[in-house]
Amino acid sequence: MRLPTLATIALLLGGALNVAPVVAQSANGSAPPASAWNSRAAAAYLDGRMDWWLQWPNAARDHDTACVSCHTSLPYAMARPALRSSLREPEMAAPERAMGAHVVKRVRMWKDVEPFYPDQTRGLPKSSESRGTEAVLNAVILSARDASTGTLTDDTRQAFNNLWALQFKAGDLKGAWAWLNFHYEPWEATESGYYGAALAALAVGTAPGAYSSTPEIQAPLELLRDYLRRGIDRERLFNQLTVLWASSKLPGLVTDAQRQAIVAAAISKQQDDGGWSMAALGAWKRIDGSSLETTSDGYATALIAVVLRDADPSAAVSVKKAKAWLVRHQESATGRWWAASLNKARDPASDAGKFMSDAATAYAVLALAEPR
Repeated sequence: MRLPTLATIALLLGGALNVAPVVAQSANGSAPPASAWNSRAAAAYLDGRMDWWLQWPNAARDHDTACVSCHTSLPYAMARPALRSSLREPEMAAPERAMGAHVVKRVRMWKDVEPFYPDQTRGLPKSSESRGTEAVLNAVILSARDASTGTLTDDTRQAFNNLWALQFKAGDLKGAWAWLNFHYEPWEATESGYYGAALAALAVGTAPGAYSSTPEIQAPLELLRDYLRRGIDRERLFNQLTVLWASSKLPGLVTDAQRQAIVAAAISKQQDDGGWSMAALGAWKRIDGSSLETTSDGYATALIAVVLRDADPSAAVSVKKAKAWLVRHQESATGRWWAASLNKARDPASDAGKFMSDAATAYAVLALAEPR
């Protein structure tokens, strides 16, 4: 019998004590204030999911480590420091520490650990795709951790060294990295390599200690900038938004005209309720032939709220509407925000059926949490 985790206990206590209840609408019918969301319940949900991921046999890798995922681990790593600040927590939550320890261990043992998906068991070119993807995700995760303290650590520098060593120096992908393609949208599919390069730029721009100005990275950094600039006009809106977000941390990724075009495209797809739907951000097709959800969802709404807030102050009205949508749509029973799979109609109660909601909840935290 598995004992309840600390995160589960916290969620149960939060429900029993009715801490910061989720408010659907104020008495006069207007949107509730952005503060009327349950940050403790969100923390409990995210901690519980991270704790589950680290113990899930499918996530286990060699040397007693776990792989990092674009849907659960990465958003968690970016959002959890904001929750810690908002909740005035004195130290990291246990799942956050554990995940960070896995990442650091693999960064330090980079030449000894196996790829997440070796060619020998998953076929070519999964080893190189795994290495490129992991190198980027490690850099993003450790940069987010260091940004919360203001000090760039040696482990994060090593993560970046691993990253730059795998950057393509020639060909169509010059400036980018090999990226996992399992035909799973939106993070591990044919067009996801551009998203991965945008994440690398986000990592560089987030890293503290003026890392982006380090002399020895200027040549590979310019290759990255050039790759993102020359492809952005052909990319789907989801990828463009990711680059726009990175550009708010790292200058030189988009022109003013491109920024204005991306912002205008995003605002044009905001729905009457103030939210966005992932269905509007790309030409997705589910592999089971089922119809995509077109109602506003937590991931699209939170992602765009964060991007517009950080990249274009003139979009404040749209951001305000999006935050109001997020406040109204946090699930009181779980603390999470819902989003549906782009790949198939999944059972929302299943673990895989929660992956998009994991990302949605983390980005909602980034959109709503007030920094200390």
